[in-house]
Amino acid sequence: MDTKDVARIRRVVWRYYKTHGRHDLPWRKTTDPYCILVSEVMLQQTQVSRVLPKYHEFLAQFPTAQALAQASLRDVLVMWQGLGYNRRAKMLHEAAKSVVTTHQGRMPNTYHGLVQLPGVGPYTARAVCAFAYNDPGGMVETNIRTVLFHHHFLDQHEIKDGAVFQVAELLCPKESAREWYWAMMDYGAHLKAQGVRVNAKSKHYTKQSAFEGSDRQIRGAIVRLLAVEPTLTECAIIKKIQAVPERVLAQLGGLVRDELIARVGSDYMLTG
Repeated sequence: MDTKDVARIRRVVWRYYKTHGRHDLPWRKTTDPYCILVSEVMLQQTQVSRVLPKYHEFLAQFPTAQALAQASLRDVLVMWQGLGYNRRAKMLHEAAKSVVTTHQGRMPNTYHGLVQLPGVGPYTARAVCAFAYNDPGGMVETNIRTVLFHHHFLDQHEIKDGAVFQVAELLCPKESAREWYWAMMDYGAHLKAQGVRVNAKSKHYTKQSAFEGSDRQIRGAIVRLLAVEPTLTECAIIKKIQAVPERVLAQLGGLVRDELIARVGSDYMLTG
């Protein structure tokens, strides 16, 4: 990519962001790494409109990593209801406990430190670095990938992530990484809304399976039930969930193994 290409893409992205950027998102009004971590975990595979109310509620109840670490997992899971992918809540809880026990209550301020936290993968660590610390390292998620594929890799296929990261880092203005990646995300979301579908060009692309009727749906339904009822028997859970009993039993076992729920005798409950 030459300097003309860099300038061209930056102009397009900045122009869109200046007029249409989502400037009022609450996680864009803070540089607190804990708040940004919470938002990034919530936003994984979840629409912004669903995250907004939960983000405020979650931080009102758990305003710091220390507060989250001291809470019971049950309280965290109850607060998480409505977002799905309950394993994210458990991992965020574990990350907070690691911040308290390993980092003296302070969020790590480097990629290496962040990626060591439980459940914090490479993208989430890079996002916290960018949005909390204005770090210009390469960062790629689905909307950013859409921008890069549409404007730079348009005629290519089976594109490796390594090449995408290199271009992302080259494009990022060193002095304004935080705002640049916001702009890239917003512009990429706009391209998708306009019908641009290019992410299948990635060598690492896999199509997400349907949610309706899936094991994920059954797992989520079980956790929602136990967030309302302190305990339920196996028979009660099977009766309340409209699915093949063997599938419900399999997901109950998986949730126990993941330590999201516990079994005591014949009763199931959220892990305390």
